[in-house]
Amino acid sequence: MSIDGLDDTTIARILTNTRRIALVGASANPSRPSNEVLGALLRLGYDVTPVNPGLAGTRLHGRVVAASLDDAAPLDMVELFRASERVLPAVRDAIRLGAKTIWMQLGVANEEAAALARAAGLVVVMNRCPLIERPRLGLTP
Repeated sequence: MSIDGLDDTTIARILTNTRRIALVGASANPSRPSNEVLGALLRLGYDVTPVNPGLAGTRLHGRVVAASLDDAAPLDMVELFRASERVLPAVRDAIRLGAKTIWMQLGVANEEAAALARAAGLVVVMNRCPLIERPRLGLTP
């Protein structure tokens, strides 16, 4: 079992039922994973809002970058491209804004933030990438 304790059925349900995603830590650099994942999720039909205060108002993959999660709401899932020790503020915002899922990208795991989100009723995915999980689970566009 993975670090987040979630089974394949739960991951598949998240990836199938999620529509609106806020991608925190979006980068304008096309060689950065957050930029690649943003573009791929959009091509897969997700409604993704990139979030990065330093890029607010610019466009990435045709989407206007939001300065904060408040500007990206409403949302189903918050995908975090942040250092593990820096995810707690975004998780608190996601809880306040009514997100259903916190998704921490590969290499990102924060048990304190995960416990807070779970206590608020959110599902927490850690150390995974949706672009790896979708084909692994046989999900097609």
